[in-house]
Amino acid sequence: MHPVIDRLRSRTAAFAHDLLTIPIAWFLAYWLRFNLDRIPPEFIASWLEALPWVILVQGSVYWLFGLYRGVWRFASLPDLVRITKAVLAGTLLVVVTLFIVNRSELLPRSVPVLYAGLQLLMLAAPRMLYRWMKDHRLDLASGQRVLIVGAGRAGDLLARDMLRGSHRVYFPVGFVDDKLRRQGSEVQGLPVFGSTEAIPELVLAKDIDLIMLAVPGATAREMRRLVELCEQTELPFRILPELRSLMDGQVSISQLRPVSIEDLLGREPVQLDWGEIRAGLAGRDILVTGAGGSIGSELVRQIAGTKPAQLILVDNCELNLYRIEMELIERHPGLPFTRHLIDVCDAAAIEALFSARRPPIVFHAAAYKHVPLLQDQVRAAVRNNVLGTRLVAEAAAAHGCERFLLISTDKAVNPTNVMGATKRIAETICQGLDGRSQCRFITVRFGNVLGSAGSVVPLFRRQIAEGGPVTVTHPEIERFFMTIPEACQLIMQAAVIGDGGEIFVLDMGEPIKIYYLAEQMIRLSGREPGRDIAIELIGLRPGEKLYEELFYVSEELAPTRHPKIRVARQGPSLSADALTLHLDRLQDGADRIDETQMLATLRTLLPSWQTAPVARPTQHQSNDLTVDA
Repeated sequence: MHPVIDRLRSRTAAFAHDLLTIPIAWFLAYWLRFNLDRIPPEFIASWLEALPWVILVQGSVYWLFGLYRGVWRFASLPDLVRITKAVLAGTLLVVVTLFIVNRSELLPRSVPVLYAGLQLLMLAAPRMLYRWMKDHRLDLASGQRVLIVGAGRAGDLLARDMLRGSHRVYFPVGFVDDKLRRQGSEVQGLPVFGSTEAIPELVLAKDIDLIMLAVPGATAREMRRLVELCEQTELPFRILPELRSLMDGQVSISQLRPVSIEDLLGREPVQLDWGEIRAGLAGRDILVTGAGGSIGSELVRQIAGTKPAQLILVDNCELNLYRIEMELIERHPGLPFTRHLIDVCDAAAIEALFSARRPPIVFHAAAYKHVPLLQDQVRAAVRNNVLGTRLVAEAAAAHGCERFLLISTDKAVNPTNVMGATKRIAETICQGLDGRSQCRFITVRFGNVLGSAGSVVPLFRRQIAEGGPVTVTHPEIERFFMTIPEACQLIMQAAVIGDGGEIFVLDMGEPIKIYYLAEQMIRLSGREPGRDIAIELIGLRPGEKLYEELFYVSEELAPTRHPKIRVARQGPSLSADALTLHLDRLQDGADRIDETQMLATLRTLLPSWQTAPVARPTQHQSNDLTVDA
């Protein structure tokens, strides 16, 4: 049926119901006046004479007060207020009308009062009863019985959405919540059974089919505990992750989704000083190297939101540069930007770019980062991570840049691989240049980012999709993890609070065992580790160590004005002349494709460079750079 016709039909039926209640309430008012006994004939005649006027006046008032704009299915307090106003106004007009018609002859004074009360009851009760029946009707032949984890606002709104659902696909049975004050109470008429520890028992006792996690403010540690409890039930479970939806009161079934590995590894949302960030970046020309990579592209997205004067994108991958270009055109159509297909090792191109653009701010994200691959690609790692950084950093200093921010890695601390060694030297280059020009050189060091190209999460997803096995190098290997947006936001914050020469260390939270990560990703895919998909231990790869570190023991960590960022203060390092000599040797080895010379120079620069996997750092480990020329 057409929606307009259906709506008119509903309004007509509701209006007919309300008109029918008028004579019934009018008669019952007289009957109650005479104590439910026989009504005298003269009062019956008075009732009949007044009835047409009562129906006309009261019915008109009901229509004028908009009693039929609301839908019985969603009758609520505003509807009750509207009904009360209409009944009182209608009763008053009925009394006035009857006084004009016949001076209210044979109209007992108690009748209008009784009539108003009866009308209020007869109009409100059916509406509320209809809504209650719709909200609580049970259709056990179809639909899933749901246990909601979290009896807070999110759980309340979620249950309400399920109870209002027209198709009744889900039937909320009750809640669990760890807050004692909520346990034993009711939400939307549904019981809060107890704490989350009772989930496995409740699933059996209440014949639950599905678990819904309505805890958008849960930390990663809390979420891992809840997921483990849900996994014990072997039932499917879904999550409502967004806190923003609560601000608008818009929590619905459609927002539920499967739990992702990011939910288990993420942390509390980072609170940034966006005012300070925008003040430092807005209206400025900003250059980003590696602009098409995992970190670089997210930096571009975040910086674009601060309204820079112009973005200058540099990348040596044609496809990546094209992708970020298209994204900027679509999402920020008015943002001025240029893109340059340049290798950071191309001295002539870098010099020409800085001479022409003279950007005041540079984010240097260009780097090779795949540890096992770079172990036997020494020249590529040295050229890109060391010599490329040197070229861009020296160009920034020579052309009057104000800030140069290097994106570093936890693998630069006590490096056991070529990648970490080259990034450690890149840090040293930036520290060595700071103070020698007006440009302030800042380094930001952090661990793995979720979902970046070549990282373990996309690898595990592909292996799971292919049916396994999922390959883990060692049962005890663990890594720090952070989401790409969170890392980039903290990088931007560090860029505006740095004074120059600092190595900022991002708070990465607790390290996660990779074996646990593999197990959880398999379970979240709906399969069981070891039964449906095997986990295969393949041994540590070249250059890998069991534990990553974010700072040297000898580095003095100090807090900054942002709680998620600390600064590592270092002792004496290489002299400028010694560093230049070693970098020139690396350049000579790269030009002559002499891997032996490059490795020897790296070891001279980093005498503590270990090639074998190491355990956790001990107190005697210290800064690694030699002071010998």
